[in-house]
Amino acid sequence: QVQLAESGGGAVQAGGSLRLSCAASARTLVSLNGMGWFRQVPGKEREFVAGITWRDGIMNYSDSVKGRFTISRDIAKMTVYLQMNNLKPEDTALYYCARRSSATQSYNMWGQGTQVTVSS
Repeated sequence: QVQLAESGGGAVQAGGSLRLSCAASARTLVSLNGMGWFRQVPGKEREFVAGITWRDGIMNYSDSVKGRFTISRDIAKMTVYLQMNNLKPEDTALYYCARRSSATQSYNMWGQGTQVTVSS
């Protein structure tokens, strides 16, 4: 059973926009502190992009996306979103949704990823 299912990736030109979605299963919500988005390119470590606390909706971003990306969540739909505007070629990566545990205060569940490709 898929716990976190990402969608919305694709190919766009620089300056364009994409909206990623991550649908969470009910099991994912047990002891949930928050949700986050990460990205990874081949040969590099996975990089934090944005996070949001589930109850209060407090957001935080990496410096590289601040002002361009917006994370949000819909509690009723058990879905977290990442609105990406003014995309740059360096945003090209495999984007992962992740669950942050309230028990460990760490991200301990990951989706399969959705590819975002930005051409110049």
